[in-house]
Amino acid sequence: MLLVTGTSGALGGAVAARLADHAGLLRGTRAPSGPDDRLVDFDRPETLPGALAGVDVLLVVSAGYAEDDVVRARHGAVVDAAVGAGVRHVLYTSLAGAADRLTIALAHRWTEARLADAPLDVTILRNGLYAEVPVALAVGFTAQPDGVFAAPWGDGAVSVVHRDDLAEVAARVAAEVHDDVRAGRASRHAGRVYELTGRARLTGRDVAALGGDRYEAAPLGGTWDALAAGVPPYQVAHAASIFATLGAGFLAGGAGDVDHLEELLGRPARPVTDVVRGVLGSRGVPGRA
Repeated sequence: MLLVTGTSGALGGAVAARLADHAGLLRGTRAPSGPDDRLVDFDRPETLPGALAGVDVLLVVSAGYAEDDVVRARHGAVVDAAVGAGVRHVLYTSLAGAADRLTIALAHRWTEARLADAPLDVTILRNGLYAEVPVALAVGFTAQPDGVFAAPWGDGAVSVVHRDDLAEVAARVAAEVHDDVRAGRASRHAGRVYELTGRARLTGRDVAALGGDRYEAAPLGGTWDALAAGVPPYQVAHAASIFATLGAGFLAGGAGDVDHLEELLGRPARPVTDVVRGVLGSRGVPGRA
């Protein structure tokens, strides 16, 4: 059996939808409602052994949106339960290596190390930032005068990716791994770390042009109070980390970086322009994945 966690969320749900016709699919969720749903609550480790019974391949959609110690406890419990249940192969949605300077990278790298120490076959899917995230953080928490896209991005650029592409890659790799396990053969994905960032790079001027606006670099200092009024404390630090790292020019990646997105998709990556325009039109904050 193949179990995908977080299927009530945006990324996990998109992965499960692409695997709907795959034999042996189970959906892990806090609110099971169908025969192929299993109760998976990372904050209740006692739910995990039953959820993983009979599972050969487990796709763990990272359970962030909490303080790092909470995320580590969640992921550690899942790894322990997978080992105890006899799961043979675990796939994990991590964070791109180009984002190592971000505060959100810490829990991901800890989880990767924890998986590497476990007696499991492992595949790491290092996802790039969703295209909507840095844009929505900017328009949600920075004053936006008419005709202006204002953001504390300086002259930096950020590498972004379409979330649907990440869901497609995860579904393809998980299905192939599951087929390999059922056939009793070694998977080519075992032991692999895939960087999934694509080619799209956004500067403040790029975003402004997509909205028919002009770009204005906003100071970092004015962002903290605005963030603190709208998100939990841990997200203030994470968002400020994204802005500071982007502005310093360390989120753009580089032409020489190894990237596996289009290789695994078997086609060019989706453009992110419509995603960015949608965020600019709604002036919204990104949904949880």
